[in-house]
Amino acid sequence: MTPEMEPERYPFWTYADVLVFAGLAIPSMLLGYGIVKAAFWVLRLHPAVKTWELLLDQFAGYGLLFGALYAIFRLQYGRPFWRSLAWNRAPLFKAVLAGAATVVAVSLLGNAIHTPNTDNPMLDLLKDRTSIVLIAIFGVTLGPLCEELAFRGFLQPLLVRSLGPVPGILAAALPFGILHFQEYGNSWNHVLLITLAGAAFGWMRHVTGSTKAATIMHGVYNALFFAAFLAQSKWPAR
Repeated sequence: MTPEMEPERYPFWTYADVLVFAGLAIPSMLLGYGIVKAAFWVLRLHPAVKTWELLLDQFAGYGLLFGALYAIFRLQYGRPFWRSLAWNRAPLFKAVLAGAATVVAVSLLGNAIHTPNTDNPMLDLLKDRTSIVLIAIFGVTLGPLCEELAFRGFLQPLLVRSLGPVPGILAAALPFGILHFQEYGNSWNHVLLITLAGAAFGWMRHVTGSTKAATIMHGVYNALFFAAFLAQSKWPAR
C-alpha cells in the first residue's frame, strides 16, 4: 500500500524570513534614495517638481526590497515569487465593491471618533497638478501592490497559521496601520482607521485566497478617498 503524500506546508517561509525582510526595509529605502540621487547627479537632472524624485526614491527602494524577497524564495526555497504570495485570479467585482464599502465604513467611523484634519507630509506634497497626478497614480498602483504583497501576501499567512484567521488578520493589519503614523501627522485616529482598513484587505485576501484581490480592493479604496479629497479641495492653478 502506497503511503499518502503529506500535504505541502503553506506558507513555506518562516518568521526568520519576515525578520530578514523587515530588517532590509530601511537599508533598501536608503540605498534606493542614494541610487536615485546619484542618477540625477550623473544625468544632471534637476526636476522642478520634488515629487518626481521622492516617488522614484520609493520605487527604487521597493525594487531592492522585493528583489531581496524574490532571492529568498528562489535561492533558499526554489519557489516562484508571485505564486508563493498568492498573486492569482481575483474576483474583480467583489474586490471593487468591497473597496467602496470599506471607504464608506471608514468614513463613518472617522466622523464618529472625530478624526482631526492634521497637517501631514502627504498634504504638503499636493501643492501642484503634477504632484497630484503622480501621487494619485502611485497611490492606486505601486503603493497598494507593494503594501499588499508585504502585509497580506507575506506576513498574514504566517500569522493566520499561528493565531487563527481573525487574530492573524488583525495582527498583520496593526503594523500596516502604524506604518502610516507619521504620514498622517502622528494621528492615532488615522492609525486606527488604516488598521481597520488593513483588516478589511486582509479579510479579502483570506476569503478569496488572492493577494491580487486585496490589492485591487486597496487600490479602489485609495482612489475613492483621493477623489473625495480632490472634490473638497481647490485644484492648484498649475
